[in-house]
Amino acid sequence: MVSVLITAYREAATIGPALDAFLPQLPPNSELLVICPDTETTAVVHQYAARHPQVRHVPEPDKRGKPAALNLGLQAAQGDLVVFSDGDVVIGENALAPLLAPFADEKVGAVTGRPFSNSPRQTKLGYWSHVLVEGAHQTRKNRHAKGDFLLCSGYLFAARRELIDPIPEDALAEDAVISHRIAEQEFTIRYAPEAAVFVKYPDNYADWLRQKVRSAGGYAQDYVRNSRFSMRSARLEAQQGTRLALKFAQTPRELWWTMLLFLARLHLWLLVFWRVRVLKRPLTTLWQRVESTK
Repeated sequence: MVSVLITAYREAATIGPALDAFLPQLPPNSELLVICPDTETTAVVHQYAARHPQVRHVPEPDKRGKPAALNLGLQAAQGDLVVFSDGDVVIGENALAPLLAPFADEKVGAVTGRPFSNSPRQTKLGYWSHVLVEGAHQTRKNRHAKGDFLLCSGYLFAARRELIDPIPEDALAEDAVISHRIAEQEFTIRYAPEAAVFVKYPDNYADWLRQKVRSAGGYAQDYVRNSRFSMRSARLEAQQGTRLALKFAQTPRELWWTMLLFLARLHLWLLVFWRVRVLKRPLTTLWQRVESTK
């Protein structure tokens, strides 16, 4: 049995397409749980639940953030395998089967899908999103081929439920915490690039920083930083991503945007160091809603 967990907050406009993409792909006897606290999103979920018995709403009355919402979903889930996704993304056609296939190997603890950017490449922020998702794809593909540790993408991944302990409620990157904990139990993490998920990324710099400081900040927390496994850091990004980003540019304008991206990433990692490592700001401060991705 498979349990799909989708977390959502004030995403009444996007939760419907997210559910529509999952429903035709669910294996028999599976369930689709939506964890959300707001009445608008809940109303849409209840409409789907009335038509589709696989869909259930998991209330989140305390609004303690995404890690706490995922813990509620994991408590309610009945499946041996759990698929994680968000209420503002859409998985591709036939994405679920390749995501689940590697679990035929009992040593596979998690499998991550491949994000694609829905943002226009013709804008600076849209171009940045294409550079970053391509860099993540190339990194995962190479590490998968070598059998190295992989980080799951929170937009779409699956894991064995028995391997997932409660997620710390102050975790900024719950996907990274789950990935590291599964690897530390000597299970492998695989990459399924055919398991596509389509994501709208921020379209302005303020929103870009809000999103990236939170996600990158998770790698500065002790849950991830003290692990013996590593795939993402400012140092690794500079070593492995610079050449790929430069090669990705196809025009002088894109090359200029790449140079600006290098400066933006430096700005990002400095903010992460200051806000997460030095000031130790809590999740409630660092996790800010990003409207332009909806």
